[in-house]
Amino acid sequence: MSQIRVTEEQVQQLLLEEKAVPIGLSSPQMTAKSGCYRKSFEFKGAAGSEFVVKLRQTVMNPANFSVILGYRLPGSYSVFRLRRYNGKHRHINVLEDEIFHDFHIHMATERYQKRSGFWEDHYAQPTNRHFDFRSAIEAMIEDCGFSTTGMNYSLFAPKK
Repeated sequence: MSQIRVTEEQVQQLLLEEKAVPIGLSSPQMTAKSGCYRKSFEFKGAAGSEFVVKLRQTVMNPANFSVILGYRLPGSYSVFRLRRYNGKHRHINVLEDEIFHDFHIHMATERYQKRSGFWEDHYAQPTNRHFDFRSAIEAMIEDCGFSTTGMNYSLFAPKK
């Protein structure tokens, strides 16, 4: 049995905490390393919580990606994944005995934190809210307390 590092109530508070959209997130300049393009952004929320956005997309298959919102646990270098927006592939929710093959969103839960051998965000739900890497970033911004005040929110509108 593992310990709960962040309760589901704390997860919700962290998701609701206002966050400024990091500069460059809308069109990240990613670096290729070990077969993946990668980029990270570190920033603080309005209440002082430390957050990390990690982006990963494989070079060979652009449909294989992750857009992660993490929370840096106080007093450590550990990042607790609050949400993870993934590309279309097979996923198994082991505790729920569910299997699907779709775009999906991972969510931190107490159930999976309690179980040894699972990541905090192992549980996922299929979604039609994103369909590629860019729309996954947009969905994370919409879902996770990012402030778009003063911005032209259509971050990914085609340029004319």
